[in-house]
Amino acid sequence: MAEYDNIRTGRHCAFVMHAHLVFVTKYRHKAFNDRHLTRMEEIMRAVCKDFECELVEFNGETNHVHLLVNFPPKVALSKLVNSLKGVSSRRLRQEYPELVRHYWRAQRLWSGSYFAGSVGGAPLSTVRQYIEQQNRPL
Repeated sequence: MAEYDNIRTGRHCAFVMHAHLVFVTKYRHKAFNDRHLTRMEEIMRAVCKDFECELVEFNGETNHVHLLVNFPPKVALSKLVNSLKGVSSRRLRQEYPELVRHYWRAQRLWSGSYFAGSVGGAPLSTVRQYIEQQNRPL
């Protein structure tokens, strides 16, 4: 029951919903360094806040990122993912022009696909530890 300490409430419901999201760069290009990932985390936290979600954990490697998101039932996960990928792609391309060489053909930073897993079976601490242990580039 320790995992349910942060039960959120809505007007007519109580909920604890978490999703593990993974986004991969277009063509699996190794595009990110620590500076990119730090800024990306700030951007994604702001997008989550706009959706009344909480970005619990964020980390990544040179060609993908992992997110652990706490979201309310009124949020369609696909809409959240579209905003996270769209806003982060647009802002990162504006702020870091050197990323252009990684998406020269498609004008996209992210692959069109993504992974979304509900985190009901594994304890949140296990998923959190997995995300923290990603080999973040220097």
